[in-house]
Amino acid sequence: MSEQKLLPVPDALAGERADAGLARLMGLSRSVAADLLTEGHVLQNGKVIGKSDRLIDGAILEVTFPEVKNNLEIVASEVEGFKIVYQDEDIIVVDKPAGVAAHPSVGWDGPTVPGCLLALGVQIATSGAQERQGIVQRLDVGTSGLMTLAKSEIAYSRLKQAFRDRTVHKVYHAVIQGLADPLSGTFDAPIGRHPKAEFKFAVMNDGKHSVTHYETIEAFKAASLVEIVLETGRTHQIRVHFSAFRHPLVGDTMYGADPTLATKVGLDRQWLHAVRLSFEHPTKGQQVEFTSEYPAELVHALEVLRG
Repeated sequence: MSEQKLLPVPDALAGERADAGLARLMGLSRSVAADLLTEGHVLQNGKVIGKSDRLIDGAILEVTFPEVKNNLEIVASEVEGFKIVYQDEDIIVVDKPAGVAAHPSVGWDGPTVPGCLLALGVQIATSGAQERQGIVQRLDVGTSGLMTLAKSEIAYSRLKQAFRDRTVHKVYHAVIQGLADPLSGTFDAPIGRHPKAEFKFAVMNDGKHSVTHYETIEAFKAASLVEIVLETGRTHQIRVHFSAFRHPLVGDTMYGADPTLATKVGLDRQWLHAVRLSFEHPTKGQQVEFTSEYPAELVHALEVLRG
C-alpha cells in the first residue's frame, strides 16, 4: 500500500537540486530520494519533477512511497570512522559518524548502527521493536558522536529506565549561527511535530516538555561554539531549540541555517557532536564516562570560522 506525504519547501532549500533537497527535508538517503524522483513519485506544485530539477521556495511537494516495508532488515555494512569506544557483556558504546542512522527505517537505505555492529560480529540485545532492538538512545543521521546500545536484556531494561529518569548525562558541542545572548542559559520550551512539515519538529504550546542547557565556549565572527547539556531527549531537540531562538546550527538548512555559510565551511549536515556520555553501569553499578573527538569535517569547519 502506498503512502503519501505533503511537504512545503523551506526557503533554506529553495534552489537546491531536488534529490539533495528532498533527502535533507525528509531524512532520506540521497539514493532513495533520487529513485523516488526518477520513478515519478514526487510532484512540485502538482507537476512531476526529476532529480536535477530545482526546488521552489514555498512550493508543495507531494511524495508517494510506493511500498512501505513491514520488516525492516538490518544489513551489515562497514563504514569508515565508525568505532567501538567500549564494550563488555552488557553494553556497547560507539562513536557514530554522520551519515549513519541509529536504526533502520522506511525510506532509509544507507548504513545503520546495528548494521555496522553486525559487520563487526557484535550481537546486541533483542528487546525492543524489531528495527530498534538493543537501542536505548538515538542520534540523528546527521549528528556524530557517542551512542550507547544494550547487549544484554537486563542492561536494555535498566538503561531505558535510566534515560527515562534522566540520570544519563549527555553533553554535546554545537556551532550556532551568531552569538547567543546571554552567553549561557536554558531553553525551556515544549517541542512537538511541525504543523506543516511532517519530518520536522518545532516549539509548540502543546508539545512535550523539553529543556536544553547551553554555555558558550568560543565566539567567531559569524558563529559560536557552545556546549550543551540535555535534560530531556526529544527528537531534534537541540536543533529545534536553537532554531526557534534564531541561532540555528551551522549547516542545518532544514532548520533555517544559512546555506551560504554551510557551503563556506564545507558542511552538508549540522555542526553537532555528542562529545561526552556518563551513566551508572546497568549491571556493575559504578559510574562510567566516555568521550569523543570531533571528526575531521567539523574540525575543518572550525578552522574556517576561526579564519
